[in-house]
Amino acid sequence: MSFLRCEAERRLENNPLLKLNELIDWDLLGKIMGNMGRSGFGPQGYAPVSLFKALILQAWHSLSDPGLEEALRVRLDFMTFTGFESDIPDETTFCRFRGLLNEKRLWQRLLDEVNRQLQAQNLQVKPAQAAIVDATLITSAARPRKTYEGHVQEGEVHIKEDVHLSADPDAKWIKKGKTSTYGYKGFAVVGGEDGAIHRTHMTPANASECPEMERVLGPLSPKRLLGDKGYASQKNRSLLREKGIKNGLMYKAKRGKPLTSHQKKFNKLISKTRFRVEQCFGTLKRKFDMARSSYMGLLATWGEFTAKAIAFNLNKALRQVKWV
Repeated sequence: MSFLRCEAERRLENNPLLKLNELIDWDLLGKIMGNMGRSGFGPQGYAPVSLFKALILQAWHSLSDPGLEEALRVRLDFMTFTGFESDIPDETTFCRFRGLLNEKRLWQRLLDEVNRQLQAQNLQVKPAQAAIVDATLITSAARPRKTYEGHVQEGEVHIKEDVHLSADPDAKWIKKGKTSTYGYKGFAVVGGEDGAIHRTHMTPANASECPEMERVLGPLSPKRLLGDKGYASQKNRSLLREKGIKNGLMYKAKRGKPLTSHQKKFNKLISKTRFRVEQCFGTLKRKFDMARSSYMGLLATWGEFTAKAIAFNLNKALRQVKWV
């Protein structure tokens, strides 16, 4: 063990990152990533587990790639947690490695493994009883570019607006109330008891929530699934029935067919228990800075969203651990 490692562990005895290192079997996560090719390890052949740890720190602290590289050079806890000491990867190595994780769509599998380990230690509740599905808007890292052309007709100036594609072509506009958002819709399934994130999904902002429920739910099979009116459809109710999942989807009134008193009471009960998913999204946006994407494209935004979901779950678990 190097002098730096020994000194860091002595000085950082109660540091949460050192505790986190003990909490997770990182080698199992390394097996999921497997052989990702030399381009993912950088010119010096960095270990994928160390790079993955660095990306979790990046998601946790909302760092840019240059900011992550700088933090690894000056923070003892970052060095000790990742295993990087004198040989620090440069920012392009992190960018390439993150791109590989996105392309191979490994983020959900990594989230699943982290959750499995936390559940084995009773630091997370498996969503066996109830789960909640919902979505939140995420602003794109880019803005739509606009050019204007003017011409004169019969003494009046007419302005023609020509909206060109943004630098982020996957992002779309959506208007809710008086607010317009250009970006994405991040979906999550969270546990009904502790609010931990179990599944993630990403669509352009203008996508309807209702058709996405089956994909968001994936292989999860809680006893009951809760959802707001955006998921109300006969198809979704039939899907839950086929899976043996109790229906917790709120009812939506239709033209000429108002809700019955029973449906109104049902909606009220469901709305009282959905606060955990709202808390989850609020924390992701406030503490983990996920109100706006840091990257361009649907896949990269989903990767960032899921990385922050992993950081979110680890943060929740770490607060429950009683260290001797």
